[in-house]
Amino acid sequence: MPEHTSPHPTLSRRSLLGATALGAVALAATGQTRAAASTRAAGTELRERAVVVGTGFGGGVTALRLAQAGVSTLVLERGLRWPTGPDATTFCRFANMDNRSAWLTDHAIVGGGDQTWTPYTGVLEAVVGNGMTAMCGAAVGGGSIMYHGMTLQPTKADFATSIPQAAGLYDDLDLWAYPTVARMLGISTVPYDILASDPYKSSRLFQDIAPKAGLTPFKVPLPIDWAYVRGELEGLYDPTYTTSDIAFGVNNGGKHSIDVTYLAQAESTGLVRVAPLHVVRDLAMDANKKWVLSVDRIDTAGAVQEQIRITADAVFLNAGSPGTTRLLVKSRAKGLIPDLPDAIGTGWGNNGDRIWAWINPTGDAGTQQGGPACVGGRDPNSAIPLTVVHAGSPIQQPGVTALTVVGFGIVDGAGTWAYDADSDDAVLTWPTDTDAELQALIAARMQDIATAGGGIMIDTNAQAPSTWHSLGGVPMGDAVDLTGRVLGHKGLYVLDGARIPGSTGACNPSMTIAALAEHSMRTIVRQDLGRVF
Repeated sequence: MPEHTSPHPTLSRRSLLGATALGAVALAATGQTRAAASTRAAGTELRERAVVVGTGFGGGVTALRLAQAGVSTLVLERGLRWPTGPDATTFCRFANMDNRSAWLTDHAIVGGGDQTWTPYTGVLEAVVGNGMTAMCGAAVGGGSIMYHGMTLQPTKADFATSIPQAAGLYDDLDLWAYPTVARMLGISTVPYDILASDPYKSSRLFQDIAPKAGLTPFKVPLPIDWAYVRGELEGLYDPTYTTSDIAFGVNNGGKHSIDVTYLAQAESTGLVRVAPLHVVRDLAMDANKKWVLSVDRIDTAGAVQEQIRITADAVFLNAGSPGTTRLLVKSRAKGLIPDLPDAIGTGWGNNGDRIWAWINPTGDAGTQQGGPACVGGRDPNSAIPLTVVHAGSPIQQPGVTALTVVGFGIVDGAGTWAYDADSDDAVLTWPTDTDAELQALIAARMQDIATAGGGIMIDTNAQAPSTWHSLGGVPMGDAVDLTGRVLGHKGLYVLDGARIPGSTGACNPSMTIAALAEHSMRTIVRQDLGRVF
């Protein structure tokens, strides 16, 4: 299979600095050790007021609110920027995956298959731990590039159960932070005419069966411009929404991901510089109690092009739960930052995720399945809050109809990360019995769906548990305060999913991560700006 050549060549460091648009720099180390670098250019020293590490839901919010407060900010992102548009070929398709799909590996990390290729800075990384694999985004926009877009707000009770430390924040979040995120992402539910079209037969089938399985159906709020979906239905664009071929990003555009919403607004101020292909290897405190980031600028094959040392007054970690946690676990183990809280590396959870395949239901699911995941059901009677969502499958085999059905609930943050000196990285351990009660409930509800709608259910995570919704590792209350300040360390903040211990109230976590970041940034701008940085 031919290798992909990026249509967006990385600008040189000199041209980036000359244009005062530093591209997108990276998040925490990802299995590629310093020893893997062959040659290095001379080191570069930078001095910054504020640095944001990562460009997902927390990072996008942070960058915009710093810019609006007048703070010159450097944003570091390890992945590439992936511009889209109608009929773009930016992302690979599920049926013909190539190296754009995976972060610096020589093989596919989703969907099986035996394809191999030259490693490339693709959009997804699989962080393999003991008992759990965490799927992580690697792109400008973070996980918002390849997620289905489920933008769900938990109830007050479910929020308090998941994040008891922050229960007192919910009324504020509900009053203005959640609505702000909804407005910024332009969320809406699937329109009637689209849901009634042929590609969405599987969604209608799920809606019909859900009540018979004890679920209350609902439409999932999504950050989608539905005009693009209508364009596909009218034959104007090659299908991507209407075939659910969106696991690696939406080629046709119209998805209000972080790169085209929060980050675009932040960059438009002229105060935010975003720079791709920069990997933060270490974070330290110097003798003057300033923050020092050791950064490698890499090419799309992962080779180090430049070693950069950045000294900053404030650092905002938004590298995602695995990225932020690994970076801080390393800093503590290597003595780079004194007196980091003992709770760093604890409180990790999988958001209760489980992915099932519903095979050959009796009803008509159509020959293709439209997306994103636009319909779901909630269990009104369960002792453990439970949400089930139908996400269309992009691949259909002759004679077999397969629907993807995802369940998630509330779990304890029982996972831990420990430093491994040989790899200079932190490794996840997830006790497999932690979510046994929830997974038994999800399995029972999946069986109810099959009983009501025919066919069989297969637990696709049974042999190799994984999650797309990593949470925790730097938990609120024990490692950071409710505003995301690392305890005992002025100017160091965690504003991403790493501070949420385990789950977000039987919901996809993106909206809660962003809402908490909005809430924290309002406080940080008011209380810390001009005092701490």
